[in-house]
Amino acid sequence: MDKSRELGEQHVGRLMLKYFIPAFIGVFVNALYNIVDRIFIGQGVGAMALSGVSVIFPVMLVMIAFGMLIGIGASVLVSINMGRKDKDKAERVLGNSLVLMIVVSVLITVIGFLIKGPMLDLFGATPETIAYANDYLDIILLGVIFQVVGFSLNNVIRSEGNARIAMYSMLISAGTNIVLDPIFIFGLGLGVKGAAYATVISMMVLAGWVLLHFQSNKSVVKIKRKYLKLEPSVIKEILVIGMAPFFMQIANSVVQGLINTKLISFGGDLAVGAMGIVNSVATMIIMSVVAINMASQPIIGFNYGARDSNRVREALRIAMISATVISVLAFGLVQGFPKVIVQFFNAEDPALLEIGKQGLRLGLLALPIVGFQVVAGNFFQSIGKAKIATLLTLLRQVIVLIPLLYVLPDFFELNGIWVAMPISDACSAMIVVFFLRREWVRLRNTN
Repeated sequence: MDKSRELGEQHVGRLMLKYFIPAFIGVFVNALYNIVDRIFIGQGVGAMALSGVSVIFPVMLVMIAFGMLIGIGASVLVSINMGRKDKDKAERVLGNSLVLMIVVSVLITVIGFLIKGPMLDLFGATPETIAYANDYLDIILLGVIFQVVGFSLNNVIRSEGNARIAMYSMLISAGTNIVLDPIFIFGLGLGVKGAAYATVISMMVLAGWVLLHFQSNKSVVKIKRKYLKLEPSVIKEILVIGMAPFFMQIANSVVQGLINTKLISFGGDLAVGAMGIVNSVATMIIMSVVAINMASQPIIGFNYGARDSNRVREALRIAMISATVISVLAFGLVQGFPKVIVQFFNAEDPALLEIGKQGLRLGLLALPIVGFQVVAGNFFQSIGKAKIATLLTLLRQVIVLIPLLYVLPDFFELNGIWVAMPISDACSAMIVVFFLRREWVRLRNTN
C-alpha cells in the first residue's frame, strides 16, 4: 500500500501504533543523548559544570525553536498537500524550507556570537559557572546549521509517512553522540568541551543522513533544484503554521532564563543544576508524548486535507488517551523515586540531591494533565489553526507562568519557583479543554 492510501484508508489505531513505535524509539533515544551529556558532565566533571551546562539550556531551546518553526510548518504543509494529491506543492514547500533553514541558521550563529556575553548573564551564569557555560556555547553555536537542517527535515520525512526512516535518523544521531561523549569527555580529557564536540558531530551526521534520504528512492517528495529558492507565499505558509511551536520554545527559553535568575537568588548555583535535572526528566516524559504527536500528525494533516473528519477525530481521541496514560505513569515514577533519579546525574553532592528531589516532586506535580495539552497544541498545528495553537502554548508557558514566578518566590522562596510550574499547567488546562471541545463538535458536525 502506498503512503497516501495508507494515511487515508488503513485502520487509524493500527496506523498510529505503526507510526508511534519508531517515533517513540527515535525521540526517546534523541532525548536520552541530551540527558547523557548531563549525566557524564555531572558525574565526571562536577556539580558546578552541570550547573554551567544547565545555564545553556535556554539557548538550546532557541535553536530548537527555529528548527520547529521551519520543520513543523513544512511537515504540516507536506501532509496537507499530499492529502490534496498536490505533490508538486509539497515539493515546493520542501525546497523553500531547506533554503530558509540555511539562512536562519547562519543568522542564529552570527547573532549568537555577537550577544553571547549578555546572553549568558541574562540566563543566570555566575562567576563559578560562566567558564563552563562559555566553553559549551562556543562550540554549540558552530553546529546550529546542522541541528536546524537535521531536525527540520526529519519532521518532513515523518510527515511523508516514512516514520521508520525518521526513527533511524534519530538513532544514528543519538548513537553517535552517546559513543563520542565518554571518548571526548574522559578519554581525551576535554570535559565540557568534549560534550559539546560530541553533540555537534552527531548533528552533522543527522543533517547528512536526512539530506541523502531526499535524494533516494525511498523519499515520497524530493528536493528539486528548481524549488531551492525563497518564494514569499510559500515561506509565509510555512511560518504561519510553524509559529505556534516556535513561540512555545522561545517562550520556554525566556521562562527558563527567568527561572535560572530566580533560582540563583533563592537557591544558588546548585538550584540551577537541580533545574537541569528537572528539565532532563521533563524532557524525557514530554518527548514520549511528542512521539504520539509525531504518529498522529501525518494522519491528522492528511485526512484534514482530504476532508475526512471521522479519521481526524479518531486520531485525536487515541492521541489524547495515550498521552494521558504516559503522563500518569511518569508521574508515579517521579513521585515515587526522586532520589534515584537525581543520583543518576550526581551521586556525590548531598545538597544537590535534596534540592533536586524537592524540585522533581513539586515541579512535576501537574504531569497527569500535561499530556493532553501537548497533544492539543499539536492537533491545532496539524489542521493549520496556528493562532489557537499559539494561544494555548503562550497560556501555559508565558501568560500564567511568568506572573507566578514573580509572585510566589516572595512568599515560598525556592518552593515558590517549583510550584509555579504545576499551577500554570492546571490553569491553562481548563482553557485547552474549552478549545478542544469546540473543535471536536465542529468536526463531528461536518460529517
